[in-house]
Amino acid sequence: MEKIVNINGKDYVLEKNENEGFNQEEVNNKITEFYDVYDYIVGDWAYGKLRLKGFYTENNKKARDYNSIKYLEKYLNEYCAYGCKYFILKRVYKK
Repeated sequence: MEKIVNINGKDYVLEKNENEGFNQEEVNNKITEFYDVYDYIVGDWAYGKLRLKGFYTENNKKARDYNSIKYLEKYLNEYCAYGCKYFILKRVYKK
């Protein structure tokens, strides 16, 4: 069953919650309007601190090599600690 979370009035599907990395309160405290433009938000934990990164869907005209969701595995492998807690939120756009 999909878990829908609301952050700053926007709905997201919690697509992955690796090692219980998602913490609603921490995300609410960390996230800003900067992330409103992204289709995905990935959060990972490093040294006890939450880091966020925005990604676009592959067909989004703003997507580049460094921010397209198809490069998520590369990001996780190269920029995140091995075995870290992380989560993936996918934006739900209302029709």
